[in-house]
Amino acid sequence: MIDRRKFVLFAAGLLGAAALHAAEPANRIVLQVSDEGEKKWNAVLGNVRNIQTEVGKDKIAIEVVAYGAGLDMLTADSLVANRVEEAMAEGVRFVACGNTMKRRQLGKDDLVAGVEVAQAGIVRLMQRQQQGWAYVRP
Repeated sequence: MIDRRKFVLFAAGLLGAAALHAAEPANRIVLQVSDEGEKKWNAVLGNVRNIQTEVGKDKIAIEVVAYGAGLDMLTADSLVANRVEEAMAEGVRFVACGNTMKRRQLGKDDLVAGVEVAQAGIVRLMQRQQQGWAYVRP
């Protein structure tokens, strides 16, 4: 005989997982930034804007993962910090590599407000690809 309480909890868990998955856009893209330079960073931010324009901001999840020399893009004193803030206001997620931050002795307060930190940027890229995200290295 089936325990009713266990069945109800199981069914509720399935419904909750389905609702969570349905809330995530079908289109998901993760962009890698590991190069230095304002020109490269502006190109990436231009790509982000173009993607949102073409697909629709509400129909795509965009994440930019920065590590190595690319981490400078996400520092508060970056030449593109204001564009990073604008992109975040439009729903783009930015993720800094914690390993790079540690090696360079940077703290979260050295980053543009709202930037997330992953322990390892490369691992974050791998995980996103395993989750079905499209991967681009502009």
